[in-house]
Order: sequence, then structure tokens, then C-alpha cells
Amino acid sequence: MSYCVNPACPNPENPPTNDVCAACGTTLLLRDRYRVNQALGQGGFGATFLARDESLPGQPYCVIKQLRPASTTPQVLQMARELFRREAKTLGKIGNHPQLPRLLDYFETEQEFYLVQEYISGSTLHREVKRGGPFTEAGVKQFLSELLPLVEYIHSQQVIHRDIKPANLIRRNQDKKLVLIDFGAVKDQVNPTVASASEQTALTAYAIGTPGYAPPEQMALRPVYASDIYAVGVTCVYLLTAKSPKDLDYDPTTGELMWQNHVQVSEHFANVLKKMLEVSVRHRYQSAGDILRALDLEPYLDSLAQGMIAQTAPISGGQPQSFVSPNRVPQGPTGLTQSARMAEMIKNRQKRLNGTLADPRRSTISSSNTSSFTSSNTQATTGGKARVPTRLNSDDLLTYYGKGRRDFADHDLSALNLQQANLADAIFTQSKFVKTDFRGANLYRANFGRARLKQTILRDANLSRAYFNYANLEGADLRGADLSYAHLSNANLRSANLCGANLTGAKVTEEQLAVARINWATILPSGKRGFW
Repeated sequence: MSYCVNPACPNPENPPTNDVCAACGTTLLLRDRYRVNQALGQGGFGATFLARDESLPGQPYCVIKQLRPASTTPQVLQMARELFRREAKTLGKIGNHPQLPRLLDYFETEQEFYLVQEYISGSTLHREVKRGGPFTEAGVKQFLSELLPLVEYIHSQQVIHRDIKPANLIRRNQDKKLVLIDFGAVKDQVNPTVASASEQTALTAYAIGTPGYAPPEQMALRPVYASDIYAVGVTCVYLLTAKSPKDLDYDPTTGELMWQNHVQVSEHFANVLKKMLEVSVRHRYQSAGDILRALDLEPYLDSLAQGMIAQTAPISGGQPQSFVSPNRVPQGPTGLTQSARMAEMIKNRQKRLNGTLADPRRSTISSSNTSSFTSSNTQATTGGKARVPTRLNSDDLLTYYGKGRRDFADHDLSALNLQQANLADAIFTQSKFVKTDFRGANLYRANFGRARLKQTILRDANLSRAYFNYANLEGADLRGADLSYAHLSNANLRSANLCGANLTGAKVTEEQLAVARINWATILPSGKRGFW
């Protein structure tokens, strides 16, 4: 079908072979190459269409955004033209990110403005919630882990989106990744000093953002980077409740969104959301990185507690010792060292958050199974000697992971074939992986602190947000690996092959990368390709 983009057309649907609209005579082939097939959405300031580019082989789909001002006065047309050009400039600047639509073309015809963008096949989060119901807390955390690095990238390009909401987030069918669309409301699209009040309204109604998702300072035309943080927070509330902000009450005294009674989340996550949704910009998170740091602590709380307990275990004299100092430290009324008390506090906090004795992300195996696992695989020694690391084969590791176990700290997992394995969020602190094959594996947010990964094959693996503090990666094959926002502090990267790896936002120094192998295809922490 050929669809007419003339807003006044009485019958926009035409046969697919027509080049001129039968109802109004408008040319159907835009710029002699784009044939519109259907309307995707329409508002007071423009419309969006699905089209095919007939000038390219295969006639690929694209999205055409038509900007049509409500008024044709010279001032409004000039402001619309500026809005159009700025959106095109913004998309051209940031559209090389894999989770943003690419700008393909833009042009002006008969006082109407057109942007041509990459077509993203998928479903919006708004539709996803309508179809499948609210997200769980874990689902929203996963959403944040996908979206916040993208927001961080956008802000690093000096861009404020100003319209983050479920309807502007598409889950791409191809790889299930989130894609953020609609940059028509980016900062400074409208200069309120240029036109009269009525003309301002015509433009700001389009460019200001969406009421309920936009914070007060944005509605007052004074957006800051933290304005997007507020919108992400409201989006989280929608995902948890399936209620849009207009369906929730506001505190008449403070103006705060009253959402707490509609969600059931852990105390820690509720506090993170609360800070995202602060009406006062000063008290809100200032960046996406601040939220990521607040949420990143959780996957490591349990292993931190275990490490503290191990370090405070009695030695030959029978007295507990601090992991900081070999001297005995002051004890509280319970007789525990400060370190042991810290470990106990972390464990108790985890119990309060989950309402159980176990972390549900780490273990759903029964106590009998756990005992069997420990007794059959652990070789303990006596006389104060160190415990020999547990040895597992590939099948055992994947079986226990599939049953819910996540903690594989201090294990010998060398020379295993774990290609394409899914081991996201697993804890491998101080484990041994010499020459293990992790090609194409999903190791998202895995903890490799102090692990031995010498000559390990991690090619094309998903290591986004993985933790490698003090890990030995000497000679490891990391070609094409996704190391975005990974923690590589103090890791040994000597002779590690990072050609084609994505290090966007990774915590790694120039000195570390100087001893590794990188090439023009390596994406550095700054987001740029090539060498330092």
C-alpha cells in the first residue's frame, strides 16, 4: 500500500503502484525514493510513518518522521526549522551507538520537514507491560542495567533526551536489546524568547517532554542531565506497577509522586528509586553512573560477607583476627571482631531484603544437595593447611548454575569448554581458569576478583559490568569481547588481546592498556575507536 502523508487527505490509502494520491493529488514517492506504507503515530505537531527506501536493493524499511507546524507564521516556521535541524544534528552525532536509531536522511518539502531513521523492529516497553503485566524487581534492575549505560553515553555527548518513557523504549526483536527513540525533545530545541506566548505553546507542547515523566525543572524549561534520571525513575515505577504517572497521586505539599504503596521491592532498591524521583534536583542522583554504582554493590554483598568471615576465622591461637591487621581488634558485646560483625550485618541485611536465609539469585539448591556438592567435590585438609580448590567439569558447573547456584569462588575450572555458556552474575573470586574456553559466553556482571585467567579464551564473550579487580588476564584472548563498564582496576592485562573489544565506560587505566594489544577496532573507555 502507498500511504499519503498529506494531513488534509480524505483517503490516504492508495494501491502500492500509485505514484500520486488518488484522493488529493499529492506525490506519494517522497524525494523520489521513499514510499510510505502506513502511519505509525500522530500528534499535534507531526506524524511518524513506516516506509520503504525504493532506491536501495531489497527496499529496506525505514521510519519517516514528519514535522508539520500548526502555524505557518514566519516565526513558527523558523523555530520549527531550527527544531528539525537540531534533532537531525543530534541524531547524526549520537546515532552510531548500537542502541540508538541511525539518521539516514533529512529534507524539507513545502514547509514540512522530514527525518528518515533506521527502522527498529520490536515492541515498546509500554506494550510489553500491557501484554505481560508488571515487571519484578529483578526485571527492573535488568532494565536499568541496560538503559543507564545508554543514558550515560547520551549525556557524555552533551545531550539531554527529555522524553524518556516506556513508549520511547523499544525491545529490538533481533537481539532483545533496548533502543531509545524520539530525540525531538532534546535540550534547547525551543528558545522561548523568540516567539509570542501562543507560538511558544505550539512548539513547547511538542518539545517539552511528557507530563508525569518530566520533572518540575523541565516543565519550567530548565532541564538538566538529572531530568532524564527522574524520567527513568518514573519509567521504573510504571514497569513495577503498570500504572502511568497520571494514575498515581502526588503529595500536595511536596509535589512528590506517591508510588511506594503500589510496589513491593527491597528496602535498598526502594531507596534508590526514591532518590531517582526526588523533586529537588539537588537531592536527586546527578548521573546514570551514580545509580549504577548504587546498584552494583548488591551482587557482591554476599561474597564480601564470605570473604570477611574467612579472614576473621580463628587461627592456631584460637583468637579471631582482622583481615586488616594481624593484631587482635576490639570486640563488641557478642565477642565478634569488627570485621566479623560487618559480615554478620551484611548477611542480616540480605535476609531482611529477601525474607529468607538465602540469596534467591544465588541458590535454590536444597541443603542436602549443597552438602552433597561440598562433600563430593571439596578436598579439605587438616593441620591448618589451606583448602584445595574445588575441581569441576563443564557439565557439573552448568548443572549447578542451572539449579540456582551462583557462588563458585576458589574453584579450579581450568581448561574447561564453556563456549556459549550462560553464567551471568556468577561469583568466581580467586578461581583458576587457565586456558578455559569462554568463547561467546554470557558472563554479564560475573565476579572474577583475583581470579587467575592466564591465556583464557574470552573471545566475543559478554563481560559487560564484569568485575576483574586484581585478576590475572595475562595473555587472555578478549578479541571482540563486550567489556563495557567492566571493573578492570588493578587487573594484569599484559599481552591480553583486546583487538575489537568494547571497553566503553570500563574502569581501566592507560598504563594497563599500554601492555595489552589493541587496534583501530577497539572501543576505548571514552567511547572512541582506536588508540589512545
